[in-house]
Amino acid sequence: MPILQERQYRELAPMTAEVERKRIDSSYYVEGYAAKYEPYILWENDNGPVYEEFQRGCFNGTDMKDVIMQYDHAGKVLARKSSGTLIVEPDDVGLFMAADLSKSNAARDMYEEISNKLVTKMSWGFIPGDYYFDEARRTIVHTWVKKIFDVSAVSLPANDNTNIQARSFADGLIKQMTEELRAKELHKKALIKATLIKIGGIN
Repeated sequence: MPILQERQYRELAPMTAEVERKRIDSSYYVEGYAAKYEPYILWENDNGPVYEEFQRGCFNGTDMKDVIMQYDHAGKVLARKSSGTLIVEPDDVGLFMAADLSKSNAARDMYEEISNKLVTKMSWGFIPGDYYFDEARRTIVHTWVKKIFDVSAVSLPANDNTNIQARSFADGLIKQMTEELRAKELHKKALIKATLIKIGGIN
């Protein structure tokens, strides 16, 4: 199922321009978290909510060489990790991001929109690495994220495209894991039956 390997988008926690200690020396500074480690509701289907959790350590070895910051995942680049204007790194809370939005007119305009609370949320784009579905908790657990592409300020964080993709990812993974478990059970039953036949337990 290719949806499980394609780029995924998730909402960020609110970002802010009102901080006491800046990670980058800039008058156009913003920061926030791309992801936090506690579970949250990813999607709701007919059987109830499906949760998602990014475990501590899941960003170890993640490809973050040249993450960029954009608006709505498109258009001009507002900040870039390779230029020193963007920080994206894990800490004790989750995946932290900070940006210097001073290097272009578009970036400075975005800073004004953020500081005036016209834009308050973000989204991030990534490719899943290792993950599994915890049936008991109805939770997709990410143990490793393969690659992060961008962190983007967004006009509507809960947009239809993001929701559709989250639903496809959640329902697709649940279906895949259910089919794998069913196949394992059938294989186990077949082995037991074959063993019993071999020892003469049944005809």
